[in-house]
Amino acid sequence: MAATYPDVIPMIAYEDGPKAMDWLSSAFGFRERTRMVGEDGRLSHGEMQAGEGVIMLATPTPDYQAPRRHRAECEPTQKWSSVPYIVDGVLVYVDDVNAHYARAKQRGATILSEPEADEYGKRYRAEDVEGHRWMFMQRG
Repeated sequence: MAATYPDVIPMIAYEDGPKAMDWLSSAFGFRERTRMVGEDGRLSHGEMQAGEGVIMLATPTPDYQAPRRHRAECEPTQKWSSVPYIVDGVLVYVDDVNAHYARAKQRGATILSEPEADEYGKRYRAEDVEGHRWMFMQRG
């Protein structure tokens, strides 16, 4: 049976795709669906399950710079990344924001905002191992 896919799938580049997949599984609880690694060790295609959603990952070229490394070398990027908001990031709904937050923090996620609640639900924001931004939200 072929894998099923949602209507929208984020596609995210990583400098070290295999390491990112391991980290995303450990810190954010995503489940690995597919991992295709070339002879050079570069991730040509990866898929992670997040609830009912899917995230695709790859390392496009050896010249790719992840957000964290790019930000370290680019002053304008440092400026627009100074806010805790999700800039070119992904929103993921989770069942328990507090438990998810504790796991992510314990496994080294950069926390951009502590759990907070409003009429839309409870959420927190974090960066992954390469600086991609995520918002995890529990429905209200």
